[in-house]
Amino acid sequence: MKRIAEQLGINPETLRNWVIQAEIDEGHRPGTTTDDATRLAELEREVRELRRANAILKRASAFFAAELDRHSR
Repeated sequence: MKRIAEQLGINPETLRNWVIQAEIDEGHRPGTTTDDATRLAELEREVRELRRANAILKRASAFFAAELDRHSR
């Protein structure tokens, strides 16, 4: 593998990681597939956005509740 990596002009460890990931993606080795890792990253990003939106909505609802209370007195 070292010789092939040298011919490709890349680090042998990089080539080894690519081969391992290809084996995982093809189902020949256990692990997280590239598609699953991509989907997981998308879902984590979506969760962060939803948490931010929820925090904004909570602050806005508290603000408007305080305003309504102030105006109803």
